[in-house]
Amino acid sequence: MTDPRSLAAMAGIGVILGLAGPFGTQEDMGLVSRLAYWVTVTVLGYGTGSAVAQFVAPHLPARWPRPLRLTLAGVAVGLAVSVFVLALNIAIFGRHVADPVAMARLAATIVPVAVVVTLLLSLLPQETAAPPSAGPPPILQRLPVAKRGALLALSVEDHYVRVRTTRGEEMVLMRLGDAMNETGDLPGAQVHRSHWVAWGAVTAARREGDRAILTLRGGSEIPVSRANVPAVRAAGLLPR
Repeated sequence: MTDPRSLAAMAGIGVILGLAGPFGTQEDMGLVSRLAYWVTVTVLGYGTGSAVAQFVAPHLPARWPRPLRLTLAGVAVGLAVSVFVLALNIAIFGRHVADPVAMARLAATIVPVAVVVTLLLSLLPQETAAPPSAGPPPILQRLPVAKRGALLALSVEDHYVRVRTTRGEEMVLMRLGDAMNETGDLPGAQVHRSHWVAWGAVTAARREGDRAILTLRGGSEIPVSRANVPAVRAAGLLPR
C-alpha cells in the first residue's frame, strides 16, 4: 500500500470497472458515483486482502504443500474482501444486499478470484532494491554479470559462500564474515552461524519453538538461531 505503482494500478483497474459498470452498477449508479465506488472497492479491497494475506500466510504450517498454503491464504483473502465489499454495499445500497443469498453469491464471486490472484502473484519475480542512497553491495562484483540482481542472502557451504540474488545463485570461495563485510549499506543481519539475510528479501517469518524460520522471495527458507531471534524481532519481522 506504500508503493505508488500498486496504488496507481488498483486505481486504474477501478476506473476501468467504473466505466464498464459490472454487477448492475451501470444501471444503479451515475458515472461519477460509479467511478468512486469501484476505485474504493479495488484500492481498499487490495489493502484488506494484502493485510489478511500477510497475517495468515506465516501461521500456516510449513509442512503443508506450498500450493495448499497459497490456496488457503487466497480463501482467507477472498472472505475478508467479501466482508469489506458487503459492508460497503450495505452503506451505499441499504440492508437489502445483506440477505443470505446475496452474501453467498458475493463470496462465490470474490473467493475464487482471490485464490487465482494469490496463486498468480506468487509466481511473479520481485526485485528487492537497496535504499536510493546505497550503492550495489560490493560482493555482487564477484558474481557473473547475469546473476548480479538484488542481494537476498549469503549461506556457508564448506569453504564457499552461496550468494543468492534475484537473478540466481553463485558459489564464491570466501569466508562468511568477509562476504558480510561486502554487503555494503544493505539492511540485513547474520541470523544463523551459516546464514546472513537482507531484511528486504524476507516475505514471511514464523516461530518454531525458541527459533524462527524466514521465507525469502522465491520461496527458499533460512533458519534463525535462538540467539538471533531478537534481531529479527527488532527488524519488525516477528511479533514482539
